Amino acid sequence: MPSRLNPYLRFAGNAREAMEFYRSVFGGHLSVSTFGEFGASDDPAVADGVMHAMLETKLGFTLMASDTPPGMEASAPGGSITLSLSGDDAELLRGYFDALAEGGTVGVPLEKQMWGDEFGQLVDKFGTPWMVDITAL
Repeated sequence: MPSRLNPYLRFAGNAREAMEFYRSVFGGHLSVSTFGEFGASDDPAVADGVMHAMLETKLGFTLMASDTPPGMEASAPGGSITLSLSGDDAELLRGYFDALAEGGTVGVPLEKQMWGDEFGQLVDKFGTPWMVDITAL
């Protein structure tokens, strides 16, 4: 298998809900394993948490996530990660933007920008920041 770079998101107890939402947006196959399944915790409050989830889509997107175990910080230092979707399939990307924006906050509406592309930014209802860029043809 070739090497790949995959975003890995951490959540504070709602990774399963978030990943099911992303599956509803992007489609694909979602696999979820809990801390309890791997014997990583005897604490019932932690055992049902997501130790590892992976969403793989027909377009080749892979998104991974987990719940953050007690004692670890849920957010990345500095909050410096934004997921970016780009390409020239305007209908598909507009659909992703609209679906991800549902229940979230749009910072920059998806509209034509000075460089010619359509571009928008949002933070989805799970706190994940996204950018969408539709390449001008």
